[in-house]
Amino acid sequence: MNKLLPRNRWLRLLLGLLLLVVLVLVAWAAVADPITVGRILRHGTTRIDDYAKYPYRPLTASAFPQPFKESTETGQIPQQVILADSSQRNLEDLLESNDSIAFLVIRQGEILYEQYYQDHGPNQISQIFSVSKSVTSALVGAAIQDGLIESLDQPVTDFLPELADQGWDQVTLGQLLSMTSGSDYVENDNPFGEHVIFNYTADLETRILEQRVEVEPGSEWRYKSGDNALLGLILDRVVAPRSLTDYAQEKLWSPLGMEHDGRWSIDQQGEEGLERTWCCLAASARDLAKIGQLYLQDGVVNGQRVLPLGWVAESTRLAFADALWGNDYRAIGVRGYGYQWWLASQEEGDFFALGKDGQYIYVNPATDVVIVRLGWSSGDLPLSAWLSLFQYISSQRN
Repeated sequence: MNKLLPRNRWLRLLLGLLLLVVLVLVAWAAVADPITVGRILRHGTTRIDDYAKYPYRPLTASAFPQPFKESTETGQIPQQVILADSSQRNLEDLLESNDSIAFLVIRQGEILYEQYYQDHGPNQISQIFSVSKSVTSALVGAAIQDGLIESLDQPVTDFLPELADQGWDQVTLGQLLSMTSGSDYVENDNPFGEHVIFNYTADLETRILEQRVEVEPGSEWRYKSGDNALLGLILDRVVAPRSLTDYAQEKLWSPLGMEHDGRWSIDQQGEEGLERTWCCLAASARDLAKIGQLYLQDGVVNGQRVLPLGWVAESTRLAFADALWGNDYRAIGVRGYGYQWWLASQEEGDFFALGKDGQYIYVNPATDVVIVRLGWSSGDLPLSAWLSLFQYISSQRN
């Protein structure tokens, strides 16, 4: 009889643990809903191949693709590069050893350098995470150009009147673009938190409309995908009955001569599906470079103005009081934030779009250079190292 006691204790312990797991899952499902929890458990952490796992709307390669020309000049890209810490590295080794899948350098509209890794190729797409925010910003500009939005001074409630009781009547579209809305959205990986729920929910509009304003709009800068999600919902309403993906096709994919199909993940299948504008666009490296090239060309492609006059300049300057910008960012060479674009050095006026796993569109107007880097992760290089690499490559001239 005594020999059974330890076994009974282990059985009780196991049953207790199972009960605890069940209670946690029930509580999690109550907060996040069962579909969200099921998606998290089934798919795990977000990855660059997520575009194949969730509902999406397709973007179709342009009927008149406009590939970049190959540069005939040699020796434009150095084999040895120097990073911010003054270390000298072999470029190929640096890229290959740091989880890259694509690296593309465009100068004056011509390809100087193009390499792919880990069985990735020029025709393949990758989810670009928060680089999607910069594309969303471009679509806001296009909507202004088309008269669908009158001004960035318009309050959010001009488009989402149901948010009046949550403080959004005091927040402008410009403050959403610059992430100075004062909203209560918290950007972290807490599985019970709204950021994770936003990434997996099948009822995105409800979640977006739950956000509230907690501090005075314009009084602080804080990075938060919730502001972009609100922009996405506003765009969804102003471009209706088209979908936002259809609008991106019309304003970007077709006129820019995109060479490859893309995808924009949505929360649910069907007409009610809403694009995840802050994270979940998937595109090829060459087509992302065309976004950068559009910004180099002040929003004009083939003589056609896609973005309003002055939009690029306004989008890529500091969009709020300098005192709101954190010293932690200054320390790594990032001088500010514009309209969903990060700002680099004051002297060069360079700027970049950034995704969480080291996805970059880097644009340097002073040297007429666009660089796209894609990867499964950033590897061992922090943002400051990647930025210094882009700036070093941009500075090289024959």
